This record gives sequence, structure tokens and C-alpha cells, in this order.
Amino acid sequence: MVLFWRKGFAAASMNDLCDAMSIRSPSLYAAFGSKEALYLEAIEHYVRTNGPPIWDRLAEGATARASVENLLLAATEILPESLTSPAGCMVTLGAVCDEWPAPIIEAVRNVRLDMLGMLRSRLEAGVANGELPASTDIESLSRFYLGVYQGMAIQTRDGASAEDLRGLVAAAMAAWPGDGPRP
Repeated sequence: MVLFWRKGFAAASMNDLCDAMSIRSPSLYAAFGSKEALYLEAIEHYVRTNGPPIWDRLAEGATARASVENLLLAATEILPESLTSPAGCMVTLGAVCDEWPAPIIEAVRNVRLDMLGMLRSRLEAGVANGELPASTDIESLSRFYLGVYQGMAIQTRDGASAEDLRGLVAAAMAAWPGDGPRP
């Protein structure tokens, strides 16, 4: 997973993968069938292990605004490169190339659509309980905050620090509907 996350599907060679897993090519093919199948399993593993520390925070806020801010602040701590993981989000950084196998493009697109759906659901709840105006454009607001998250993932790949990202989060949260000017 880490090798695919760091290099992407196309740049990770079979030799790289065998070296990373300390196995020979026949064993890799016997276990996974293909490089594509291995990548799909790596994405599934990433979603199960790396997604919850960020995306579960969406359910932890007392309000829709606090929930979105919690998610983005969690990302400021998790997305930058660490000793155990590359910078960015594997799902955001992966499968944006039309030349990749269709199953990979579809799988990663579905995960991104799931992230959009989680944001949409939380914002819909915010409208339903009066935290957000009934006139709120939920679709646009969901896409805006997902775009902020995705931009953070790309910026960390380019070296943005947690502190840099916290400034980005503050700017993004200043765009929250109904919020007046902040000191």
C-alpha cells in the first residue's frame, strides 16, 4: 500500500512491489493475480485503515460546522508526510489518469464519491436541524469542502506543513454560510 501511495499505480514496478513485499513475482501473482488486483486491495486497505482517523471526525462535531472543521483539522495532522506514511491522501492522489485500468479509476472514484456523500449527509443534517439556512446549496458546499480536503492532500505532497494546512482550514471555515466577519 505504501509503495503505491508513494509512487502511484503506473510508477510502481513489479520489481518494486516484490521488493517491498519481500516476495518473488510468482508468489505475488499467485496471491493477487495481477498488479491491478493488488492495487485495488491496497486501496481497500487504505480506506479501512487511513480513512477513519480523518473521516470519522465528521461525526464528532456538535454542529455541521464543527464536524467539517474537525475533519479538516484532523487532515492537517495526518496528511503531511510522517515516518510511516507518504504525504497526501492515496485516494485523492490516485487514479486521476485516464490511461489507468478502468477498475482502478472506478474504485477510486467511488471512494471519492463516498467522501462527498459523507459531507453531503452531514450538511443536510445541518440544514434539517437549523444550523444552516434552508437555502444552503448543499451540493456546492459539499464539493467545496471536499475540494479543500483534496487540495490539502496535494499541497502536502508539495511540502505543506501542518501549520500551513491549519491556515488553509481557517480560511476555508471563514467561508461557512451565515458566518459573519471574524476577528
